[in-house]
Amino acid sequence: MEPLRLGIVGLGRAFSLMLPTFLADPRVRLVAACDPRETARAQFTADFDAPTFADIEALASQPDIDALYIASPHQFHAAHARVAARHGKHVLVEKPMALSLAECDVMIDACRDAHVHLIVGHCHSFDTPYLRTREVIASGAFGDVKMIQALNFTDYLYRPRRPEELQTEEGGGAVFSQAAHQVDIVRMLAGSRVTRIRAAVGRWDAARPTEGAYTATLWFENGAFATLSYNGYAHFDSDEWTGWIGEMGQTKHAADYGAARRKLARVQSRDEEARLKAAGTYGGAAYSPTRSEARWHQHFGPLIVSCERGDLRPLPDAIVVYGDERCERVALDAPQVPRAEVIDELIAAVQRDIAPLHDGVWARGTLEICLAMLRSSAEQRDVLIGGETLTTQEH
Repeated sequence: MEPLRLGIVGLGRAFSLMLPTFLADPRVRLVAACDPRETARAQFTADFDAPTFADIEALASQPDIDALYIASPHQFHAAHARVAARHGKHVLVEKPMALSLAECDVMIDACRDAHVHLIVGHCHSFDTPYLRTREVIASGAFGDVKMIQALNFTDYLYRPRRPEELQTEEGGGAVFSQAAHQVDIVRMLAGSRVTRIRAAVGRWDAARPTEGAYTATLWFENGAFATLSYNGYAHFDSDEWTGWIGEMGQTKHAADYGAARRKLARVQSRDEEARLKAAGTYGGAAYSPTRSEARWHQHFGPLIVSCERGDLRPLPDAIVVYGDERCERVALDAPQVPRAEVIDELIAAVQRDIAPLHDGVWARGTLEICLAMLRSSAEQRDVLIGGETLTTQEH
Protein backbone atom coordinates (compact mmCIF):
# COMPACT_ATOMS: atom_id res chain seq x y z
CA MET A 1 0.00 0.00 0.00
CA GLU A 2 1.24 3.48 -0.87
CA PRO A 3 2.27 5.77 2.00
CA LEU A 4 -0.35 8.21 3.20
CA ARG A 5 0.45 11.67 1.87
CA LEU A 6 0.37 14.12 4.76
CA GLY A 7 0.34 17.90 4.76
CA ILE A 8 1.38 19.80 7.88
CA VAL A 9 -0.50 22.82 9.22
CA GLY A 10 1.84 24.55 11.65
CA LEU A 11 5.54 23.75 12.10
CA GLY A 12 5.72 24.54 15.82
CA ARG A 13 6.34 22.49 18.94
CA ALA A 14 3.59 19.94 18.30
CA PHE A 15 5.04 19.19 14.88
CA SER A 16 8.53 18.97 16.36
CA LEU A 17 7.30 16.30 18.79
CA MET A 18 5.56 14.31 16.04
CA LEU A 19 8.43 14.64 13.56
CA PRO A 20 10.38 11.60 14.84
CA THR A 21 7.25 9.53 14.18
CA PHE A 22 6.86 10.85 10.65
CA LEU A 23 10.53 10.24 9.89
CA ALA A 24 10.59 6.70 11.25
CA ASP A 25 7.23 5.39 10.01
CA PRO A 26 7.24 4.37 6.32
CA ARG A 27 3.45 4.41 6.20
CA VAL A 28 3.38 8.22 5.95
CA ARG A 29 5.13 10.71 3.72
CA LEU A 30 5.31 14.46 4.34
CA VAL A 31 4.44 16.17 1.06
CA ALA A 32 3.72 19.83 1.94
CA ALA A 33 3.35 22.26 4.82
CA CYS A 34 2.18 25.72 5.78
CA ASP A 35 3.42 28.08 8.49
CA PRO A 36 3.62 31.88 8.80
CA ARG A 37 7.34 31.67 9.67
CA GLU A 38 9.59 31.87 6.62
CA THR A 39 12.45 30.15 8.46
CA ALA A 40 10.28 27.13 9.25
CA ARG A 41 9.07 26.89 5.66
CA ALA A 42 12.65 27.03 4.38
CA GLN A 43 13.68 24.26 6.81
CA PHE A 44 10.80 22.04 5.67
CA THR A 45 11.58 22.53 1.99
CA ALA A 46 15.23 21.70 2.60
CA ASP A 47 14.42 18.63 4.72
CA PHE A 48 11.66 17.13 2.56
CA ASP A 49 12.08 18.67 -0.91
CA ALA A 50 8.41 19.60 -0.66
CA PRO A 51 6.42 22.79 -1.26
CA THR A 52 5.43 25.12 1.57
CA PHE A 53 2.84 27.86 1.88
CA ALA A 54 2.14 30.79 4.16
CA ASP A 55 -1.51 29.87 4.74
CA ILE A 56 -3.72 26.81 4.97
CA GLU A 57 -5.96 27.63 2.00
CA ALA A 58 -3.04 27.29 -0.40
CA LEU A 59 -1.92 24.06 1.27
CA ALA A 60 -5.36 22.43 1.42
CA SER A 61 -5.99 23.11 -2.27
CA GLN A 62 -3.08 20.88 -3.30
CA PRO A 63 -4.46 17.73 -4.98
CA ASP A 64 -1.76 15.26 -3.88
CA ILE A 65 -2.53 15.36 -0.13
CA ASP A 66 -4.61 12.69 1.61
CA ALA A 67 -4.79 14.22 5.08
CA LEU A 68 -3.77 17.32 7.00
CA TYR A 69 -2.10 17.24 10.40
CA ILE A 70 -3.32 20.40 12.13
CA ALA A 71 -0.69 21.43 14.64
CA SER A 72 -1.43 25.15 14.74
CA PRO A 73 -2.13 27.01 18.02
CA HIS A 74 -5.28 25.88 19.83
CA GLN A 75 -7.39 28.88 18.85
CA PHE A 76 -7.04 28.06 15.14
CA HIS A 77 -7.98 24.37 15.23
CA ALA A 78 -11.66 24.82 14.42
CA ALA A 79 -11.13 27.14 11.47
CA HIS A 80 -8.29 25.04 10.05
CA ALA A 81 -10.28 21.80 10.35
CA ARG A 82 -13.14 23.37 8.41
CA VAL A 83 -10.78 24.41 5.63
CA ALA A 84 -9.33 20.91 5.45
CA ALA A 85 -12.77 19.32 5.26
CA ARG A 86 -13.94 21.75 2.61
CA HIS A 87 -11.04 20.60 0.43
CA GLY A 88 -11.80 16.92 1.07
CA LYS A 89 -8.79 16.22 3.30
CA HIS A 90 -8.93 13.87 6.26
CA VAL A 91 -8.03 15.61 9.52
CA LEU A 92 -5.59 14.72 12.30
CA VAL A 93 -5.78 17.63 14.74
CA GLU A 94 -3.74 18.18 17.89
CA LYS A 95 -5.41 18.36 21.29
CA PRO A 96 -7.30 20.18 22.57
CA MET A 97 -9.72 19.71 19.70
CA ALA A 98 -10.96 23.31 20.08
CA LEU A 99 -11.72 25.89 22.75
CA SER A 100 -15.52 25.52 22.89
CA LEU A 101 -18.11 22.81 22.40
CA ALA A 102 -19.71 24.88 19.64
CA GLU A 103 -16.43 24.83 17.72
CA CYS A 104 -16.21 21.06 18.21
CA ASP A 105 -19.71 20.65 16.78
CA VAL A 106 -18.80 22.68 13.71
CA MET A 107 -15.67 20.56 13.16
CA ILE A 108 -17.58 17.30 13.54
CA ASP A 109 -20.32 18.42 11.18
CA ALA A 110 -17.86 19.75 8.58
CA CYS A 111 -15.90 16.50 8.47
CA ARG A 112 -19.05 14.36 8.47
CA ASP A 113 -20.58 16.38 5.62
CA ALA A 114 -17.33 16.12 3.62
CA HIS A 115 -17.09 12.35 4.30
CA VAL A 116 -13.61 12.67 5.78
CA HIS A 117 -12.32 11.23 9.03
CA LEU A 118 -11.54 13.44 12.02
CA ILE A 119 -8.95 12.14 14.52
CA VAL A 120 -7.76 14.11 17.55
CA GLY A 121 -4.26 13.48 18.87
CA HIS A 122 -1.61 13.05 19.94
CA CYS A 123 -3.09 12.50 23.39
CA HIS A 124 -1.34 10.11 25.73
CA SER A 125 -4.35 7.78 25.62
CA PHE A 126 -2.74 6.57 22.36
CA ASP A 127 0.25 5.26 24.34
CA THR A 128 0.77 1.49 24.37
CA PRO A 129 0.96 1.13 28.20
CA TYR A 130 -2.57 2.52 28.51
CA LEU A 131 -3.91 0.61 25.50
CA ARG A 132 -2.53 -2.65 26.92
CA THR A 133 -3.97 -1.84 30.34
CA ARG A 134 -7.31 -1.34 28.65
CA GLU A 135 -6.97 -4.85 27.17
CA VAL A 136 -6.24 -6.32 30.60
CA ILE A 137 -9.35 -4.62 31.97
CA ALA A 138 -11.45 -5.84 29.03
CA SER A 139 -10.36 -9.43 29.70
CA GLY A 140 -12.45 -9.36 32.87
CA ALA A 141 -9.76 -11.20 34.86
CA PHE A 142 -9.72 -8.55 37.58
CA GLY A 143 -13.35 -7.47 37.57
CA ASP A 144 -14.73 -4.01 37.02
CA VAL A 145 -12.74 -0.78 37.34
CA LYS A 146 -13.57 0.93 40.62
CA MET A 147 -11.00 3.73 41.03
CA ILE A 148 -8.25 5.40 39.02
CA GLN A 149 -5.58 7.72 40.40
CA ALA A 150 -3.39 9.74 38.04
CA LEU A 151 -0.83 12.43 38.79
CA ASN A 152 1.89 14.30 37.01
CA PHE A 153 4.40 16.90 38.26
CA THR A 154 6.39 18.70 35.53
CA ASP A 155 8.02 22.00 34.55
CA TYR A 156 5.20 22.77 32.08
CA LEU A 157 4.50 26.37 33.08
CA TYR A 158 8.15 27.44 32.91
CA ARG A 159 8.92 26.33 29.39
CA PRO A 160 9.12 29.27 26.96
CA ARG A 161 5.61 30.42 25.99
CA ARG A 162 3.94 32.78 23.57
CA PRO A 163 1.76 35.40 25.35
CA GLU A 164 -1.54 33.68 24.51
CA GLU A 165 -0.29 30.44 26.08
CA LEU A 166 -0.42 32.21 29.43
CA GLN A 167 -4.02 33.36 28.92
CA THR A 168 -6.74 30.81 29.67
CA GLU A 169 -9.31 32.54 27.46
CA GLU A 170 -6.92 32.09 24.53
CA GLY A 171 -6.53 28.36 25.18
CA GLY A 172 -3.54 28.61 27.48
CA GLY A 173 -2.93 26.95 30.80
CA ALA A 174 -2.63 23.46 32.20
CA VAL A 175 -6.31 22.54 31.86
CA PHE A 176 -6.48 23.07 28.09
CA SER A 177 -2.96 21.85 27.37
CA GLN A 178 -2.43 19.07 29.90
CA ALA A 179 -5.72 17.87 31.39
CA ALA A 180 -6.81 16.57 28.00
CA HIS A 181 -4.18 13.83 28.37
CA GLN A 182 -5.28 12.64 31.78
CA VAL A 183 -8.99 12.97 31.04
CA ASP A 184 -8.60 10.96 27.83
CA ILE A 185 -6.66 8.23 29.63
CA VAL A 186 -9.07 7.76 32.53
CA ARG A 187 -12.14 7.88 30.30
CA MET A 188 -10.68 5.13 28.14
CA LEU A 189 -9.71 2.97 31.12
CA ALA A 190 -12.97 3.46 33.03
CA GLY A 191 -14.95 2.54 29.94
CA SER A 192 -17.91 4.64 30.96
CA ARG A 193 -19.40 8.11 30.62
CA VAL A 194 -18.41 10.84 33.09
CA THR A 195 -21.48 12.10 34.93
CA ARG A 196 -20.09 14.49 37.56
CA ILE A 197 -16.90 16.39 38.29
CA ARG A 198 -15.45 18.51 41.08
CA ALA A 199 -12.22 20.41 40.46
CA ALA A 200 -9.90 23.09 41.77
CA VAL A 201 -7.21 24.86 39.77
CA GLY A 202 -4.04 26.61 40.89
CA ARG A 203 -2.83 29.99 39.61
CA TRP A 204 0.10 30.65 41.91
CA ASP A 205 2.45 32.86 39.88
CA ALA A 206 1.19 36.33 38.97
CA ALA A 207 3.86 36.60 36.29
CA ARG A 208 2.34 33.59 34.53
CA PRO A 209 -1.38 34.26 35.05
CA THR A 210 -2.99 31.00 33.99
CA GLU A 211 -3.57 27.58 35.48
CA GLY A 212 -0.36 25.83 36.40
CA ALA A 213 -2.01 23.11 38.47
CA TYR A 214 -5.30 21.35 39.00
CA THR A 215 -6.92 18.49 40.81
CA ALA A 216 -10.23 16.90 39.86
CA THR A 217 -12.45 14.01 40.84
CA LEU A 218 -14.53 12.43 38.08
CA TRP A 219 -17.46 10.12 38.70
CA PHE A 220 -18.51 7.64 36.00
CA GLU A 221 -21.89 6.20 35.10
CA ASN A 222 -20.71 2.66 35.93
CA GLY A 223 -19.88 3.65 39.53
CA ALA A 224 -16.14 4.11 39.09
CA PHE A 225 -14.37 7.33 40.02
CA ALA A 226 -11.00 8.88 39.16
CA THR A 227 -8.76 11.48 40.77
CA LEU A 228 -6.49 13.58 38.55
CA SER A 229 -3.72 15.85 39.80
CA TYR A 230 -1.30 17.93 37.78
CA ASN A 231 1.37 20.43 38.84
CA GLY A 232 3.48 22.25 36.26
CA TYR A 233 5.33 24.60 38.63
CA ALA A 234 8.75 23.04 38.07
CA HIS A 235 9.61 21.74 41.51
CA PHE A 236 9.00 18.03 42.13
CA ASP A 237 9.30 15.92 38.97
CA SER A 238 7.10 12.80 39.08
CA ASP A 239 9.32 11.09 36.51
CA GLU A 240 11.39 10.29 39.60
CA TRP A 241 8.65 7.69 40.24
CA THR A 242 8.93 6.17 36.75
CA GLY A 243 12.65 5.43 36.98
CA TRP A 244 13.61 8.77 35.39
CA ILE A 245 11.96 7.82 32.11
CA GLY A 246 10.46 11.01 30.73
CA GLU A 247 7.13 11.68 29.09
CA MET A 248 8.59 11.12 25.63
CA GLY A 249 10.15 7.78 26.60
CA GLN A 250 13.60 9.33 27.00
CA THR A 251 16.15 9.04 29.78
CA LYS A 252 16.11 11.97 32.19
CA HIS A 253 18.76 13.05 34.66
CA ALA A 254 18.10 14.28 38.18
CA ALA A 255 21.08 16.61 37.79
CA ASP A 256 19.05 18.70 35.32
CA TYR A 257 16.80 19.88 38.15
CA GLY A 258 15.76 23.52 37.80
CA ALA A 259 16.86 23.90 34.17
CA ALA A 260 13.55 25.34 32.97
CA ARG A 261 13.39 28.02 35.65
CA ARG A 262 17.06 28.96 35.17
CA LYS A 263 16.56 29.37 31.43
CA LEU A 264 13.43 31.46 31.87
CA ALA A 265 15.07 33.68 34.50
CA ARG A 266 17.32 35.12 31.78
CA VAL A 267 14.31 36.36 29.79
CA GLN A 268 13.49 40.07 30.20
CA SER A 269 10.11 40.39 28.43
CA ARG A 270 7.18 38.46 26.97
CA ASP A 271 8.38 39.26 23.45
CA GLU A 272 11.82 37.89 24.27
CA GLU A 273 10.21 34.75 25.69
CA ALA A 274 8.16 34.28 22.51
CA ARG A 275 11.31 34.67 20.43
CA LEU A 276 13.07 32.14 22.65
CA LYS A 277 10.32 29.62 22.02
CA ALA A 278 10.38 30.27 18.27
CA ALA A 279 14.15 29.87 18.21
CA GLY A 280 13.90 26.40 19.72
CA THR A 281 11.08 25.30 17.43
CA TYR A 282 11.43 23.69 14.01
CA GLY A 283 13.24 26.09 11.69
CA GLY A 284 14.49 28.27 14.55
CA ALA A 285 18.09 29.24 15.15
CA ALA A 286 18.39 27.02 18.23
CA TYR A 287 16.28 24.12 16.95
CA SER A 288 17.65 20.69 17.78
CA PRO A 289 15.85 17.68 16.25
CA THR A 290 14.34 15.22 18.70
CA ARG A 291 16.02 11.83 18.52
CA SER A 292 13.82 9.27 16.76
CA GLU A 293 15.00 6.29 18.82
CA ALA A 294 12.49 5.37 21.52
CA ARG A 295 13.87 3.11 24.22
CA TRP A 296 10.63 3.14 26.18
CA HIS A 297 7.01 3.98 25.58
CA GLN A 298 5.67 7.45 26.20
CA HIS A 299 3.54 8.09 29.27
CA PHE A 300 1.85 10.84 31.29
CA GLY A 301 2.97 10.25 34.85
CA PRO A 302 2.18 7.67 37.52
CA LEU A 303 -1.24 6.04 37.28
CA ILE A 304 -2.95 3.16 39.11
CA VAL A 305 -6.21 1.48 38.13
CA SER A 306 -7.98 -0.29 40.98
CA CYS A 307 -10.26 -3.10 39.89
CA GLU A 308 -12.38 -5.41 42.03
CA ARG A 309 -9.66 -8.07 42.20
CA GLY A 310 -6.43 -6.23 41.56
CA ASP A 311 -4.55 -3.04 40.79
CA LEU A 312 -2.96 -2.28 37.42
CA ARG A 313 0.01 0.07 37.07
CA PRO A 314 1.04 1.01 33.51
CA LEU A 315 4.73 1.94 33.15
CA PRO A 316 6.88 2.97 30.17
CA ASP A 317 8.24 -0.58 29.82
CA ALA A 318 5.66 -2.82 31.49
CA ILE A 319 2.32 -3.22 33.19
CA VAL A 320 2.57 -4.27 36.82
CA VAL A 321 -0.42 -6.34 37.91
CA TYR A 322 -1.11 -6.61 41.63
CA GLY A 323 -3.49 -9.54 42.03
CA ASP A 324 -5.02 -11.20 45.08
CA GLU A 325 -2.09 -13.54 45.67
CA ARG A 326 0.82 -12.41 43.51
CA CYS A 327 2.35 -9.47 41.69
CA GLU A 328 3.24 -9.91 38.03
CA ARG A 329 5.22 -7.65 35.72
CA VAL A 330 4.05 -7.87 32.11
CA ALA A 331 6.90 -6.57 29.94
CA LEU A 332 6.19 -4.40 26.90
CA ASP A 333 8.32 -4.67 23.79
CA ALA A 334 10.29 -1.50 23.11
CA PRO A 335 8.64 0.74 20.52
CA GLN A 336 10.13 0.66 17.04
CA VAL A 337 8.56 4.01 16.14
CA PRO A 338 7.59 6.64 18.74
CA ARG A 339 3.87 7.40 18.72
CA ALA A 340 3.27 4.75 16.06
CA GLU A 341 -0.15 4.24 17.65
CA VAL A 342 -1.27 7.56 16.16
CA ILE A 343 -0.30 6.39 12.68
CA ASP A 344 -2.03 3.05 13.31
CA GLU A 345 -5.32 4.84 13.90
CA LEU A 346 -4.81 7.33 11.07
CA ILE A 347 -4.00 4.65 8.49
CA ALA A 348 -6.89 2.44 9.61
CA ALA A 349 -9.31 5.33 9.20
CA VAL A 350 -8.05 6.83 5.94
CA GLN A 351 -7.03 3.72 4.04
CA ARG A 352 -9.42 1.11 5.51
CA ASP A 353 -12.33 3.31 6.60
CA ILE A 354 -12.21 1.98 10.16
CA ALA A 355 -13.85 4.37 12.61
CA PRO A 356 -11.18 5.80 14.94
CA LEU A 357 -11.40 5.64 18.73
CA HIS A 358 -10.15 9.22 19.09
CA ASP A 359 -12.72 10.78 16.78
CA GLY A 360 -14.39 14.17 17.07
CA VAL A 361 -17.20 12.97 19.30
CA TRP A 362 -14.70 11.39 21.70
CA ALA A 363 -12.52 14.51 21.80
CA ARG A 364 -15.56 16.73 22.30
CA GLY A 365 -16.34 14.70 25.41
CA THR A 366 -12.85 15.31 26.73
CA LEU A 367 -13.11 19.05 26.10
CA GLU A 368 -16.49 19.12 27.83
CA ILE A 369 -14.84 17.71 30.94
CA CYS A 370 -11.93 20.17 30.75
CA LEU A 371 -14.36 23.08 30.50
CA ALA A 372 -16.29 21.62 33.43
CA MET A 373 -13.07 21.60 35.46
CA LEU A 374 -12.63 25.33 34.93
CA ARG A 375 -16.28 25.99 35.76
CA SER A 376 -16.26 23.78 38.85
CA SER A 377 -13.21 25.58 40.23
CA ALA A 378 -14.59 29.04 39.49
CA GLU A 379 -18.00 28.31 41.05
CA GLN A 380 -16.72 25.95 43.77
CA ARG A 381 -19.42 23.46 42.88
CA ASP A 382 -19.86 20.00 41.43
CA VAL A 383 -20.63 20.10 37.73
CA LEU A 384 -23.00 17.50 36.34
CA ILE A 385 -22.25 16.44 32.79
CA GLY A 386 -25.30 15.32 30.91
CA GLY A 387 -25.42 15.04 27.16
CA GLU A 388 -25.30 18.43 25.49
CA THR A 389 -25.32 20.65 28.57
CA LEU A 390 -23.39 21.35 31.73
CA THR A 391 -25.31 21.93 34.94
CA THR A 392 -24.12 22.67 38.46
CA GLN A 393 -25.08 21.21 41.78
CA GLU A 394 -24.25 22.38 45.26
CA HIS A 395 -23.25 19.89 47.93
